[in-house]
Amino acid sequence: MRKFWLIFSQAVTICLGVLFVITTLRPDLARWSRPPVGGEVITIREAGEAQPADLALGSLKTAANKAMPAVVNIYTTKETTLPRHPFMDDPLFRRFFGDQFDGESRQSASLGSGVIVGPEGYVLTNHHVIETADEIEVALAGGRKAPAKIVGTDPETDLAVLKVDLANLPAIAFGNPQSLSIGDFVLAIGNPFGVGQTVTMGIVSGKNRSRLGISTFENFIQTDAAINPGNSGGALVDAAGNLVGINSAIYSRTGGSLGIGFAIPSDLARKVMEQIIQTGSVTRGWIGVEVQDISPELAESFNLPTTNGTLIAGVQPGGPAERAGVRRGDILIGVESQTFTDATEMLNLIAALKPGERATLQLLRDREEMAVQIQVGTRPRPMRGKNFE
Repeated sequence: MRKFWLIFSQAVTICLGVLFVITTLRPDLARWSRPPVGGEVITIREAGEAQPADLALGSLKTAANKAMPAVVNIYTTKETTLPRHPFMDDPLFRRFFGDQFDGESRQSASLGSGVIVGPEGYVLTNHHVIETADEIEVALAGGRKAPAKIVGTDPETDLAVLKVDLANLPAIAFGNPQSLSIGDFVLAIGNPFGVGQTVTMGIVSGKNRSRLGISTFENFIQTDAAINPGNSGGALVDAAGNLVGINSAIYSRTGGSLGIGFAIPSDLARKVMEQIIQTGSVTRGWIGVEVQDISPELAESFNLPTTNGTLIAGVQPGGPAERAGVRRGDILIGVESQTFTDATEMLNLIAALKPGERATLQLLRDREEMAVQIQVGTRPRPMRGKNFE
């Protein structure tokens, strides 16, 4: 009996040793890989599930080497004309000094980063990187340069899509930001301060960050990987080198990195990018209401059991909500039977509705629940002043 037990123990030990070697050196043999899913308009690389072997050795060089070729530097220039000097109207002044004080043209330059997202030449970056540019030039990590044209922008997510005419472009693979956890390693790749392509390492510090005042639709990944001026539009990649975010902003009182950076999740960026490539812009649903969150005091005054939902603080005259009978003072508690906790979640639900179609809103009016049918409008471009959702 003891002899059989020894044989069994040795067999188990050998099997465990073989399994350990395979999962460490060749994890691809121990896992199923998902087939790549290509887009209809742009060729998208999907991330695999295998992790680089050097991650077990405390190195992220495989991730960096995989992602760096797809991250580009973006140089923008803007032509500005100085105002005409008032002395130029004086004939005596013009006689002695000529036209040297007349309107002078100058160029201002700025820089940022971007990510090649398809071999067709599409580059994803931030809207604020190219917002005021007259000319845009993209420089690849290998030294190639080319002018870029703007395919379209979306100020409400601070995203823009460019296109360059170059062959053999290295496209990054899209990862799944929803699979990230607090504490996961990430790399920020970009061109901070114009010193050249730079990689910084950190961890995921937070997820689903909103109410930062950076853009209208906020769902940021927070990281302590150093993000500095010039990094905007660059890649945030996971430990396998797959794109999980577009670096967008930092929290800083000095202009330098303080370890609080924010990136737009790559799944949101991908949806916006595909709409821009297909139509040149992003179309969102809109109902024409001004809302505010329900505080505990408001919930008590309205005799509400929770603070979930939003208070309709204003209704745009002639808008979809007014035509559907929505009134100021109503409590919006659901959109197409989907509940939400605050105005940010409500805005995302409304924006996801298809303009021109009918939708059902769940309201509370005089403490009674009611359903309202509404024809969804198209969200207008953002304007200064009071905006209706």
